[in-house]
Amino acid sequence: MAAAGHAAPRGTVTVSTVSVGSPGNPAISIVPFTDAAYTSCSQVPSGTKPPCQSIGAVKYPYEIGELEVTVGQWITFLNTVDPKGRNPYRLYDGYVDPRAWPQYGQVAFVAKAASGTHYRAGSPEWLDKPYGFADFPAAARFANSLYNGTVLSKASGTANGFSVTTYKVRLSPRSSTGMYDLKNPSAKRDRKSGFVIPSQNEWVKAAYYDRSTTSYWKYPTNPGTFGNAPDYNAATAIEPLATQLDYTTGDVTNANGSPLASLIDATGSYPKWCPKAAQTSPTTCSTENPFGLSATAYQDVYKAGLSTVGQALVRSPWGTLDQGGNAVEWTDTITAPPAGVQGKRVWRRLHGGVSNSTSYQLWPSAVGLQPQDNAFYDHVYPWLGFRIGVIGSLSKGD
Repeated sequence: MAAAGHAAPRGTVTVSTVSVGSPGNPAISIVPFTDAAYTSCSQVPSGTKPPCQSIGAVKYPYEIGELEVTVGQWITFLNTVDPKGRNPYRLYDGYVDPRAWPQYGQVAFVAKAASGTHYRAGSPEWLDKPYGFADFPAAARFANSLYNGTVLSKASGTANGFSVTTYKVRLSPRSSTGMYDLKNPSAKRDRKSGFVIPSQNEWVKAAYYDRSTTSYWKYPTNPGTFGNAPDYNAATAIEPLATQLDYTTGDVTNANGSPLASLIDATGSYPKWCPKAAQTSPTTCSTENPFGLSATAYQDVYKAGLSTVGQALVRSPWGTLDQGGNAVEWTDTITAPPAGVQGKRVWRRLHGGVSNSTSYQLWPSAVGLQPQDNAFYDHVYPWLGFRIGVIGSLSKGD
């Protein structure tokens, strides 16, 4: 994604992707949320629980968003698919409004506004932060709007040693079908080329697979060393350092740190900021919240903030930013529910470090899962985002 500092022209977004090659790469085998990596599940001791999974193998070249989808891009999408502000697809909830949640309210709704302008940034600083209240159907609608839209321009080149393609797209108001048919709760990709939400394997490969060694990194920011958690070491920088943020803007102030990610590090440091309108002093933030939590209870849970996209400048082996830290991200991979969970809800995989967790969430073994429509989780967890991908080929005019 192209970093956003300002709202896009009405109905258009600019997205940047990096190319991921080496089709047919090997998978990495992992036991969920453990500090180990295997070349095959046959290496895992028998009876290990939870069972081993092999992930990250992709047979085809593809592209993945350089950055996470930003609030500015999301607002452009909202105003495109819901120009009258009637919320027909339930893409907006009052929890996201800064009047209800001053610290984390990313998107304001203005009832009396011109068509296509009802949704606005909760504060200007949010425009270039990851959108943090996504469920999978909402993310899929964004991909459909891109898919059904028009590519106004496409520019490919090399930046920082990686293959980067920048698309300017006029979004389409049609978002129920396209790449995903959202009438089907278990929607999968319906097309062989176009914009997508990355699969688990696509996401993992882009974050960790090092083609020069045909092996996987421990973090999307650096190779690390498997099997030595906790492994924070300032001298050798095995574990990424935590970003430090300007308290009013959320910009990264220690961007020269390397490796670097928006997370809580082993010393207990976490990234934090507060919109100016929500500050109760130059160093404290409003604890007003839509859940009825006391100030003490609220401050125990809601500490970390999402940083400006792309400012933790350490890239993955393929050139992405913020796959280690910032928002945890949806993939379109459907998975079985946890053991003992019954029902017809569709569960999907999530990946990525997150601002409110320590480094274990950055490991390839951090194979998260959630019901794709978990409204409770969406409301109370303001760090849940996504990035886009491209399969096949796209040209100007598509």
